[in-house]
Amino acid sequence: MNKRIAFFDFDGTITTRDTLLEFIKYSHGKRGFYWGFFINSPYLFAYKLKIISNQRAKEKILSHFFKGMKIEKFQDICDAFAKEIIPGLVRPRALEEINKLKSDGTTIIVVSASPHYWISGWINQLQLQLIATQLEVEDGKLSGNISGKNCYGEEKVRRIKALYNLESFDEIIAYGDSSGDKPMLQLGTSYYKPFRH
Repeated sequence: MNKRIAFFDFDGTITTRDTLLEFIKYSHGKRGFYWGFFINSPYLFAYKLKIISNQRAKEKILSHFFKGMKIEKFQDICDAFAKEIIPGLVRPRALEEINKLKSDGTTIIVVSASPHYWISGWINQLQLQLIATQLEVEDGKLSGNISGKNCYGEEKVRRIKALYNLESFDEIIAYGDSSGDKPMLQLGTSYYKPFRH
C-alpha cells in the first residue's frame, strides 16, 4: 500500500481569509481592529520593506491586542471563534480534498503560522494533526511574544522534519498559497492556490 503524507497550509489555503485578522476583528470588533492596525502601521510598512521580520511585525500586533490577557480567557475566545467563525471561512474544495485523502488513509498535517489556540478546535474535529506557531505565556498571561520561531517559511520545513521521517513515505503532497509556504511546497508534489476556482 502506498504510504502518503500531506501537508496543508491553513490561512488562505484551507480558509478564504487570514484567520489572525478575522480573530482580531472577532475579539476586538472592527473599530478596535482598524485602530490597532493604524497604530502599528509603521511596523507593517517596515515588514513590507523587509526592514523587520515577519515574526517581529506579528509580535507587535499580538502585543497590541493580547498582551496581558489571561490564557484561560484567550482560550475561551479562541474556542468560540473556532466554533462560530472558522467553519464559514473554510473553502469547500479544501474540505473535500482533506476528506478524500483521509478516506485513502493519508496522514494529514495542517502546518500554520497562526497560533494553535484557535485552529486546534477545528483540527481536532476532523481528527487531523497540527503544527502551528506557539505563543509565550508568562504567569498565566500572554506576553505578546511568540515562543520560539514563527511557523513560517523554512521554519515550517524544520518543524515537519523534526516530527516526521519523510523518507518513510512513498508520496509527499503539499498545499499552500503564499511565499511563506514555498519551502514546504518543495518537499514533494505541490499544489499552489489549488482550491480557489
